[in-house]
Amino acid sequence: MSTAYPFGAPVGSSPLSGAPLVAEVVRNGFIESVHHGVVAAVDATGRSVINVGPIEAPILPRSSLKPLQVIAMLRAGAQFAEPELLALASASHSGESFHREGARRILASVGLHETDLQNTPSLPLSEPERDRFLAEGIRPSSLAQNCSGKHSGMLAACVAAGWDTQTYLDPAHPLQQLIVEVVEELTGDRVAATTVDGCGAPALAVTTLGLARAFGRIAAARRSTPEGQLAAAIRAAPAWLGGTGRDVTRLIEGVPGLIAKDGAESVYAVGLADGSGLTVKIADGYDRARVVVMTAALRRLGALDLGPEVGAVLDALDADAVVKGHGEPVGAVRVAVHEWS
Repeated sequence: MSTAYPFGAPVGSSPLSGAPLVAEVVRNGFIESVHHGVVAAVDATGRSVINVGPIEAPILPRSSLKPLQVIAMLRAGAQFAEPELLALASASHSGESFHREGARRILASVGLHETDLQNTPSLPLSEPERDRFLAEGIRPSSLAQNCSGKHSGMLAACVAAGWDTQTYLDPAHPLQQLIVEVVEELTGDRVAATTVDGCGAPALAVTTLGLARAFGRIAAARRSTPEGQLAAAIRAAPAWLGGTGRDVTRLIEGVPGLIAKDGAESVYAVGLADGSGLTVKIADGYDRARVVVMTAALRRLGALDLGPEVGAVLDALDADAVVKGHGEPVGAVRVAVHEWS
């Protein structure tokens, strides 16, 4: 008799089930928990230079795929009046007032309104803004949800190309088909699966290796190309891609020439100006190990050579991975990669 599995996936069938140890949680010298994961990096030629875990197995990059989606929007004819709005289209923003106003500006530029957004309503990611919404009885909205910049950009692309704005989330929509083409071009992968993201847009599966390759290509692209325009916007306006104090914002601000995008379920992708790229995926989806593994991989990739301040930036990000007991630091999340092959 065959076994029925929820949602059709056999238990333990994911390549991530066998991913190697990449981080440990240490409390008062005792290893309390461990995280397994995948780390993939390429050089400027696209050659693999860091290979930890199943780097050629597909994952869902989730929001780390947004820069590639934005490139498709630009190719469709979407225009963004300022660099910060282009960065916002790539954002998983914190829902701060400037993020919400920026999404309104993108929509207004093509004669649309926030009511045209189809992303899932939510409260802001920013704790102060979330607290204010709750205190003032402000309801969750599509505008405050962290993907409103992307959805506004998708709608702007539809208007520019003359495509239907009511069905823009349908995987068969011309914009979504163009996104698949761009993703496959930049990653060098075939999209392995199309799923539904938290915001309602299609989420595509590619490999960690392919995602690293794509980010390296975007980071090194000529300014005259859509890829180069996007990279320049991300470097110019990192707070519009993330938010005040966010680790992705601080990483872009602190490492010369770097672009980055964080994603749900503990994904992180980085591109450097020399064309190298890097992806981290923590297998259990818990975000606390993602940053320390990324910073360790960046050091391994040679990021410390990019400027005298880079080491301090990476150290400061690592210092946030603190373990507390009774409100005081008693340990940390630390990297446990034994072989950077």
